[in-house]
Amino acid sequence: MSNLQLILDGLMRRYKERMPDVEKVISAMMEEGLIQHANEIENDHIAFRTIGVPHLGIQSLEKIFLHHGYVKRDYYYFAEKKLDAYWYAPPAPSLPRIFISELRVKDLSPEAQHIIHHYTDEVTADPVLQLDLNDAAAVDDFLHSGLWRLPAYSDFSTLAKESEYASWTIYNRYYLNHFTISVHNLKPGYNDITAFNRFLEKHGFVLNDAGGKFKKSPDGLLLQSSTVAGMITAAFADGGKHAISGSYVEFAERRVLPAFRHLDVTAIKREHRREGFEAANANKIFESTYSSQTNKK
Repeated sequence: MSNLQLILDGLMRRYKERMPDVEKVISAMMEEGLIQHANEIENDHIAFRTIGVPHLGIQSLEKIFLHHGYVKRDYYYFAEKKLDAYWYAPPAPSLPRIFISELRVKDLSPEAQHIIHHYTDEVTADPVLQLDLNDAAAVDDFLHSGLWRLPAYSDFSTLAKESEYASWTIYNRYYLNHFTISVHNLKPGYNDITAFNRFLEKHGFVLNDAGGKFKKSPDGLLLQSSTVAGMITAAFADGGKHAISGSYVEFAERRVLPAFRHLDVTAIKREHRREGFEAANANKIFESTYSSQTNKK
């Protein structure tokens, strides 16, 4: 098994441990006969959140994946949420795309900036440069380690009032934000986003309804939905424990591009479908961890 596959497997293993909804979705899919085994699921993409400060952010985290053959693609800007993002194409079609977003710290209030730097200023050099990127175990440990000390709950709460992305990231660091099930390759009756959402709700999953229960790109070729983030019990620096949002599961339908609609369904491959991402869709998917959604659970 390649080092990259070991890194990706490590991410998914710990993500599933923190996020019970993953196994619940997979179990429901097996129960209804959509799949026989979890490894039949195509992972459309995985996503990370980062903080835009010296030595961290996209420019640091991306080094891991660029080293292992990923290719940096399109840039996205989210004015409302004060974020930048890029997506990365995998070295093989069997691997997930990667989406990395970054908080534009300088766009926040002086108070929020002060809180963030109070923690992130502990990082005085790019930590990825200290890693042996060919040591999959070391990379796995890094992606699940604290780059700065645990925040105080008062700081977490103050950040949340201005940016729930900021508060999520100051606590969760590089923990996998979500993975994404490709629904278009499932059997008929489940292979479009509307049908799959019905299946999810039938099994009791609460969907992020910001912008609608599914988000659709202007070209109509990329449709996405997601569960509302599961709550985790978080221990803070002041000794208190509080329920905060963890990760969630996303679902994507990538429709066949017009130039390839003549192909038989058995001939359609990843390259025949809509590629990339859509800023308007992602803008609402981010809210899967926001209290406006998690308070519904």
